[in-house]
Amino acid sequence: MASGGHSGDLPEVLVLGFPWVLPSLESQFSNRFQFLKPSNSDLPLLQFLSSFAQSARALLIPGGGIQLTSAILDCLPALKLVVTTSSGLDHLDLPELRRREIAIAYAGNLFTQDVADLAVGLLIDVLRKVSAGDRFVKQGIWPSKRKFSLGLKLSGKQIGIVGLGKIGTEVAKRLEGFGCKISYNSRTKKPTLPYPFYSDLHELAANCEALIICCGLTAETRHMIDRDVMVALGRDGVIVNVGRGAIVDETELVRRLIQGELGGAGLDVFENEPEVPKELFNLDNVVLSPHVAVLTTESMVGLTQLVAENLEAFFSNKPLVTPFEDYSS
Repeated sequence: MASGGHSGDLPEVLVLGFPWVLPSLESQFSNRFQFLKPSNSDLPLLQFLSSFAQSARALLIPGGGIQLTSAILDCLPALKLVVTTSSGLDHLDLPELRRREIAIAYAGNLFTQDVADLAVGLLIDVLRKVSAGDRFVKQGIWPSKRKFSLGLKLSGKQIGIVGLGKIGTEVAKRLEGFGCKISYNSRTKKPTLPYPFYSDLHELAANCEALIICCGLTAETRHMIDRDVMVALGRDGVIVNVGRGAIVDETELVRRLIQGELGGAGLDVFENEPEVPKELFNLDNVVLSPHVAVLTTESMVGLTQLVAENLEAFFSNKPLVTPFEDYSS
C-alpha cells in the first residue's frame, strides 16, 4: 500500500509521466523536495494519487504524452501548483485549472533559441537535401550512381511564418541573415516588426515558397494548415513544423507529399506521437525529427534549474519565476 512516503519535512512533488529533467532534479535537489512517482508504486494511477489527496500541493508534468485531466485533478483537492516542463500547454485543461485556482509554472521562453535553430535547420535540410545526401553516401550509392539530385537555395526565399511570437520572431531573425523575405500570419499584427502581415493564412501561403509553423495548438489552430492552405502554397512549397503536429492536417499532408503536390516537409512534431506515418519514411524531400526541438544539453540544464526555482518559490510563498497567466489561450 502506498503510504505516500510521507516521511520527513520535505515538500512533496507528485510526478506524472517521465520528464526529461527528473533524473537531474532528483540528483541535485533530493534534499529539498520529495519527488513522488507513480512508477514506484504497484497501485493504479488514480489510487496512487488519491493517497496524497490531502498533502500534495505541487505536481510536475512533462509536455505532450500524458494529459492532465479532471479525473486526475479530482484525486488531488489540495493541489495548488502545476509545473510543466514545456512551453506549450495543450496537455493541460486550462479552464479547469483556472476554475480550481491552481497556478501554472511553465518553461516560458527558455527553449526559444533552440526551437528557432531547429526550424531553420529543418528548412535547410529539406531544401539542400542534407539528410538525403547523407544516406546517398552512407548507403554506398555514390560510386555507382554518381549524380545526386539538385537541391534548392535558401537565400532570397519568400518565407511565411505562422505564429510570430518569441519563437517565430527568432526564426525570422535567423532567416534574414540568409536574405530571405519574411511575412507572417499571427493572432495580431506586430506593429513594431517590419515584416508584411497577412490576416488570411491562405493569402500568406499563396505569396510564400515555404511555411514555418511556430504557433501553439488550440481549438482554433487545430488542422489550420489544411488542404486549401497547401493548395495555395503550391506543389513546390515546403512546410516546416516545430509547433504541434495537429496544427497540420497530417493525412492531407502525407497524401500531397506522396502525390508530388508539395515540394517537401521538415517535421519535428506529429499528430499522433510517437506514431509517424510510415509513408514518409522513404521520401527524400521529407526530413523527420522525434520532437526534439527543445532538447539540447544547455536547455535541459536551464530547465532543471528553472523547475527547481519555481518549486522553491511556490513552497516559500514567493512569486513564481515563470508563471503562465493567459488562461484564455
